[in-house]
Amino acid sequence: MSNLNILYAFLGGAIVGAGAAMLLAPEKGETTRRRIKELLQQKGILCSDNEIDALVEQLTTEIDD
Repeated sequence: MSNLNILYAFLGGAIVGAGAAMLLAPEKGETTRRRIKELLQQKGILCSDNEIDALVEQLTTEIDD
């Protein structure tokens, strides 16, 4: 495995871990959704509340499986 592939695997795992940590953190769902929306907006990604709810639902389902 090349060093670049190892780096990509590490970064991918870090991103998934960060997403899981945000979803499983002991905060209110409303607060977590607002934080996700703010983080996406900082990256230039505009999402509606419905899109954020769908994203959270999808991530929660994938984590549970």
